[in-house]
Amino acid sequence: MLAAPIPENDAERLAALRELLILDTPPEQRFDKVVQFAAEEFDMPIALLSLIDENRQWFKANVGLDVCETARDISFCGHAILQSDIFVIPDARADARFADNPIVTGEPYVIFYAGAPLRMPSGFTIGTLCIIDHKPRTLDATELAILTTLRDLLLEELNGSAEATHA
Repeated sequence: MLAAPIPENDAERLAALRELLILDTPPEQRFDKVVQFAAEEFDMPIALLSLIDENRQWFKANVGLDVCETARDISFCGHAILQSDIFVIPDARADARFADNPIVTGEPYVIFYAGAPLRMPSGFTIGTLCIIDHKPRTLDATELAILTTLRDLLLEELNGSAEATHA
């Protein structure tokens, strides 16, 4: 397993995340609806709004998992926040970065992963909208466009939260 590298600007990225005052808050329907739609639209057993803090990925919205967070060092989202575009792993068992990852070899059996980075207007990526399956998959251009649109809807909500926090 290869843990995602920590970005050089991680302290500033974490500050941007904390400014949202969203970590460890209760579920909110405005986020839950988008994540639920993503799970249904892509016929995926798991969909998440995942926020990456210093040591964990915390799920603001969650379909298909019984946990609200996992360790950052085993997360796929930790890799996805380093990307400028959607990060797709068609079959994690065939990818040296993830093949022996405990969330691939055991519950929840992450085999397919697609994570759309949540890049705030500040330029910092705070997390992802991700969809996960227990079997290999791919996404076509239309599906990538839909995932991008759903990610953009979440960003609008997150930006609205940030503006309300600073008002």
